[in-house]
Amino acid sequence: MLVLITYDVNTTSPNGSKRLSHVAKICTNYGQRVQNSVFECILDGTQFVMLKNQLKGAIDIEKDSIRYYILGEKYKNRVEHIGVQKSFDLSAPLII
Repeated sequence: MLVLITYDVNTTSPNGSKRLSHVAKICTNYGQRVQNSVFECILDGTQFVMLKNQLKGAIDIEKDSIRYYILGEKYKNRVEHIGVQKSFDLSAPLII
């Protein structure tokens, strides 16, 4: 399923920049950045639970927030893009 993750980390608080970097690193392990604080991730149910647990542990729930938009399996006709940054197909094989 495609999950869109958005986050807002308070960087004016102590350790805020560190939390912001940590959240971005966790998200990078699961998907691709499509905006500064927005990631697209193709996940199965277990991966989604693991990701949410890692992110919950990385933020200060009194100062930061994370939103999950679950677009499901049939997401390709639900996502439109206009502009310069092209993304790669997360469901396609990755050739290194």
